Formats: sequence, structure tokens, C-alpha cells
Amino acid sequence: MTKLLEHGIKAVEALPPDRQDIAGRLLLEFARQAPPEYTLTPEQVEEVRLALEEMDRGEFATDEEVEAVWRKFGL
Repeated sequence: MTKLLEHGIKAVEALPPDRQDIAGRLLLEFARQAPPEYTLTPEQVEEVRLALEEMDRGEFATDEEVEAVWRKFGL
């Protein structure tokens, strides 16, 4: 194992279990060397990063905000 991979694994070990699972799935997918099912654009990657930061801060939509989105799309 390279030093860089070792440092990466140690950093992931410090994450909450759900984030460790995400990293594990990514690593397994990478090791499989198969093209991923989905490829995110750089903009989508940034949106996910921002959403994870909001989640870590406990910032979630209120019930009223969620209901407004459902109504907007007629669901």
C-alpha cells in the first residue's frame, strides 16, 4: 500500500459511518475498473459538496419547503 493511500484511508476512518460507506463504494468501484454508472459534471460535484456541507451543519428543508416543491411539480 502506498503512503498516499494509507493517509487517505486514515482520513476516511475519521469520517462518520455513512460517509465511510460512500468512500468504500467509490473505492470498490474504482478498483473494479469499470466505467461508473453515472458521471457527474464538475458543477454537479460542486453541488454535492455544498449539499454535504449543509447536511453536516444540520441545514435541512422545513416540511413547508418540501411541500412547496411537491406542489410546484404537481406531486
